[in-house]
Amino acid sequence: MDRIDHMEHLDKHLADELAQVARDAIREELREQTRKQRRTAAMYAASGALALYAGAALALTVGLALAIGLPDWAAALITAAVLGVLAYALRNAARPSASRPTPDGAAGTVPGTQADGPAVPPMPPVAPGNAVPDTRRR
Repeated sequence: MDRIDHMEHLDKHLADELAQVARDAIREELREQTRKQRRTAAMYAASGALALYAGAALALTVGLALAIGLPDWAAALITAAVLGVLAYALRNAARPSASRPTPDGAAGTVPGTQADGPAVPPMPPVAPGNAVPDTRRR
C-alpha cells in the first residue's frame, strides 16, 4: 500500500510540474504578443500625433493664403468653417446609417439593433409545433 501512495504522490508532483511549465510557456507567449502590440500601438499614436500637426500646418497655410486677399479675421473664420464642415462630413461617413447600403447590400444598421428600438429577433410566420397538418389525400 505504501508503494501506491508513493506513486500517487509522484503522479501529483508530475501533474503540478507539467501545469507549471504550461503556465510559464503561456505567460511568456502572452508577454511577447503584448510587447509587439504595445510597439504597434505606440507607432500608431506617433503617426496620429504627426498627422495632427500636419493638419494644423495645412490649416495655417490655408488661413495665411486667404489672408493675402481678405482681412485676417475673415481668413481665420473661413478656415475654421471649412474644417468644421470637413469634420462633420467625416463623422457622418464613419457612422452607420439605415439609408446607406453596406457593401454586402444589406441596410447599414449595426447588427443586433434596430433604428427605432431594442433588438428583437424576427417572428416566424407560424409558431413551432402549431404547424397545420397536411390533410390532402395521396
